[in-house]
Amino acid sequence: MDSHIYGVSKKTLFLFAILCLSVSSISALPHQNKAGNSTGTGQMINSNSVLVALLDSHYTELAELVEKALLLQTLEEAVGKHNITIFAPRNEALERQLDPEFKRFLLEPGNLKSLQTLLLFHIIPQRVGSNDWPGHKSNPSRHTTLCNDHQHLITQNSGKKLVGSAEVTRPDDVIRPDGVIHGIERLLIPQSVQEDFNRRRNLRSISAVLPEGAPEVDPRTHRLKKPEPPVRAGSPPVLPIYDAMSPGPSLAPAPAPGPGGPHHHFDGESQVKDFIQTLLLYGGYNEMADILVNLTSLATEMGRLVSEGYVLTVLAPNDEAMAKLTTDQLSEPGAPEQIIYYHIIPEYQTEESMYNAVRRFGKIGYDTLRLPHKVVAQEADGSVKFGSGDGSAYLFDPDIYTDGRISVQGIDGVLFPEVEKESTSFKKSVSSVKVATTNPRRAWLSSRD
Repeated sequence: MDSHIYGVSKKTLFLFAILCLSVSSISALPHQNKAGNSTGTGQMINSNSVLVALLDSHYTELAELVEKALLLQTLEEAVGKHNITIFAPRNEALERQLDPEFKRFLLEPGNLKSLQTLLLFHIIPQRVGSNDWPGHKSNPSRHTTLCNDHQHLITQNSGKKLVGSAEVTRPDDVIRPDGVIHGIERLLIPQSVQEDFNRRRNLRSISAVLPEGAPEVDPRTHRLKKPEPPVRAGSPPVLPIYDAMSPGPSLAPAPAPGPGGPHHHFDGESQVKDFIQTLLLYGGYNEMADILVNLTSLATEMGRLVSEGYVLTVLAPNDEAMAKLTTDQLSEPGAPEQIIYYHIIPEYQTEESMYNAVRRFGKIGYDTLRLPHKVVAQEADGSVKFGSGDGSAYLFDPDIYTDGRISVQGIDGVLFPEVEKESTSFKKSVSSVKVATTNPRRAWLSSRD
């Protein structure tokens, strides 16, 4: 006979405890997505993340190594906890200045740990901008990297900034809310990886980095070529685009300096005219062009933003999708503007950059000009799908217009934020007296013309 505790046998209590532990352990496991990757908390990465910027930047060789080293999940977790600083070698340093034997050593499957250590040696788990470097009279600052090694930041008397022994050639090259990327002249190699490579080769005198060649000489002037200036024409404005859209005079530089042209600045009005004309000539997007030019003053607004140095990506619904809009959705004051604002991303994205991002990270949240709503993108059927459920839209006509400042991507549906979808379905299910509510957020637009 089993002994009882308050009328319940000990065997029953023991089985109940095992069941509770099993359920809690199963719920604690990370979820798996369709690709088999662990998603942890299931949070999607923002399109404005420094990781997305790295994979879509001109540091293509470093981005490929990060993917081959299977470090995306590790870096996502690091970005989720704190800001990061990435020291990115230029492509030439990884293509031509790296010993081919050392590169083969890194890419061998058995040396994955060495490759991961090498790449994490270039990342600091905190934000270190160019202004945070120590002065030339100060002692070098010591920072711990993601591989638990250390990097020393130094400023020479000439003003050059160094990371270890590598010169920083592009300080603050990429700045994002969760991190910053500095371009450096060559690869940084931790001592442990160098020793592992030398141990495999049994040659301790072999250096992983080839010596630099002779200085480049300009054949026209027979003088040494000067390095590129750190600040290039056409750098993004200091203010966020939402501050430039606020009522009243804009504080952003207008017009922003451009890389070329007779006026040496961005001509946003001409660029907006070009992309609207392209929509009309492309065919199937007449309704979108009509809203931008005639129904609202958004064309003027977009031209001003581009002139001030901002970049925009327009998700343009085609005429078939626009024809499905009801009178109720367009009749409320400010409704056309709010619909279009949700289709404008304050970033420059192409079909390739968006597809690469969703392929690598699963889901991407793009900021829109309709704060605080985001457009969620994910990979579906070999393309990019925006939104979810019945209100989703696919990338239908990619790269209709791309000029480096404005990108237009054709989609086959009109997108609405999740909150608005719920309110729209509620209006359809309940037939009552309709009360129109005005949204004063963009009322100043109409008075600007």
